[in-house]
Amino acid sequence: MPQEQDRTLCYRIREGLTKWRDIFTWQLFKTLLMGQGLSALICGTAVTSQYLASVYYLNTPMLQSLINYILLGITYTTALIFRRGDGNILQILKTKWWKYLLLGLTDVEANYAVVKAYQYTTLTSIQLLDCFIIPVLMILSWFFLKTRYRIIHYVAVCICLAGVGAMVGADILAGQDQGSSSDILLGDGLVLVSATLYAISNVCQEYTVKNLSRVEFLGMVGLFGSIISAIQLAILEHNEVSKIQWTWEIALILVGYALCMYGFYSFMPVVIKMSSATAVNLSLLTGDLFSLFCGLFLFQYAFSGLYIVSLVVILVGFIMFNTVPTLNPALAPASDEEGWDNHAAEFDKDSTQGCVDEITCAQAEQDQIKSQVNERQTSCVVINSVKM
Repeated sequence: MPQEQDRTLCYRIREGLTKWRDIFTWQLFKTLLMGQGLSALICGTAVTSQYLASVYYLNTPMLQSLINYILLGITYTTALIFRRGDGNILQILKTKWWKYLLLGLTDVEANYAVVKAYQYTTLTSIQLLDCFIIPVLMILSWFFLKTRYRIIHYVAVCICLAGVGAMVGADILAGQDQGSSSDILLGDGLVLVSATLYAISNVCQEYTVKNLSRVEFLGMVGLFGSIISAIQLAILEHNEVSKIQWTWEIALILVGYALCMYGFYSFMPVVIKMSSATAVNLSLLTGDLFSLFCGLFLFQYAFSGLYIVSLVVILVGFIMFNTVPTLNPALAPASDEEGWDNHAAEFDKDSTQGCVDEITCAQAEQDQIKSQVNERQTSCVVINSVKM
């Protein structure tokens, strides 16, 4: 009897370890790591922008965006020029120029609106309202990408938002509710507009990188983003740019900002292809925390233990969201850069049929596990009989 109990215990331990390995896969770890890399790049853009504003009194969001879009154009738009066939830039512009024009306009104005909001509302309001992008993304993904979320995904999102709440509470307790409050209603409205525009851009990005290619998306955004940013810069910021007292420090910080933003734009489609736009934006919630940690050394912020709690809570929510795949219709990418939402298996085009297939697969897996258990029990009985 003790030997049989030991064998049963060992079997349960092995089964438990197998289940944990199925959940905490290398794919999940890689997605988590790359998501936090994106947060670090966002942190770099925030720190360099704050340096330019607080130390050098330089507020030129369109100039900073223009540099990023030009870098994207130099690399990815040039790559499209040398492509052949339907992936060539001329073929893309003939059929989809107006779509990418609207996408470029959406992306440019999303960046501009959130930077402009800092002039009218507080940092706390921006951090809270910026989370509006998550529900908007989920709604847009539901209707346009046919993504179907499960209960655990909604719970995971709530956990991540609770982590953001802890971070904002830490800011208030530490007296770091920075920013202007000259017109809070206008500032909050700009944040909501920015979050909505970012959500639209991210959904378009997810569709493009999973059905077409990452290079096409970045090349077109770089092309139209450069044109729109240059026009908006000439209209809105030409006086600010003409007053800049250029030094090597300002140039170096601008280069640092541009490289961080360029890296963010370049690698975000990779992470979206591995997971989803919603999952990526959940991981980006830690970006504000990284900025606060940098502010402890660069801007003498006060430390709070709630920052650590917030980081852990957001990461737990992100892991929960990615451990269970969402239900998506099967995609048929037209290039080698195809991807699947949340590294899930292929599902039928009809979401209802996809749910039925998933239940059938789950039942088949349970039957297979039961058969394996029966085989192991039979083998144990045979071994015991031989010993007898």
